[in-house]
Amino acid sequence: MATALQVERALRELGSKEHATVMQRFFKTGPGEYGEGDRFIGVKVPVIRKVAKQCRDVELAHIETLLDSPIHEVRLCALFIMNLQFERGGPKQQAALYKLYVRKRRCINNWDLVDGSAHRIVGPYLETRSRAPLYKWARAKHLWTRRIAIMSTLHFIKQGDFDDTLAISELLLHDEHDLIHKAAGWMLREVGNRDRAVEEAFLKAHYREMPRTMLRYAIERLPERRRKAYLQGRV
Repeated sequence: MATALQVERALRELGSKEHATVMQRFFKTGPGEYGEGDRFIGVKVPVIRKVAKQCRDVELAHIETLLDSPIHEVRLCALFIMNLQFERGGPKQQAALYKLYVRKRRCINNWDLVDGSAHRIVGPYLETRSRAPLYKWARAKHLWTRRIAIMSTLHFIKQGDFDDTLAISELLLHDEHDLIHKAAGWMLREVGNRDRAVEEAFLKAHYREMPRTMLRYAIERLPERRRKAYLQGRV
């Protein structure tokens, strides 16, 4: 059974300084940018997934240590391990993983970390429970907590349940951050992929007040004429 130290050592051995430099720019780690201060060691995602599969049985305490790492790829590996354990775990293990995720959510602090885990852990756990936490998080000051709120609903969308996606998207209509606009628009598009009428009912009610980025993401799969109508305010 791997330890946190062994997982991190394995990742460091697979890193690349050149790729790390590219990722530092890609994930906006400069002063004032959304990923300010994050550190990379240059491990590509397929490689991280492979390490996670090899270390899938790491204990919860070691996962917490990995989530506390200043290294982006280490935190991502921890989340991939959590995904694997949640998928195969029983109710007690799933509850423990969910609680750890919630407790450490400020460590889940970039879009890839959120998008690769929220719908795999938070969404499934809350499927048969109160979804009140998502509404609280949608109002949080912390950017990534708000993104967790909307991205968790992807699990519900896949079950044909759209209500929370629509309600949380409405809460986020006036969010200040482009990364929230993108996430909400993406989830609305996912709703439309399954039920266009539901998506368009939401759009007709809100498209004039939606941030432009959110609208563009939401209508991306609509017929060209319909997209133009929304963008020109002629629906």
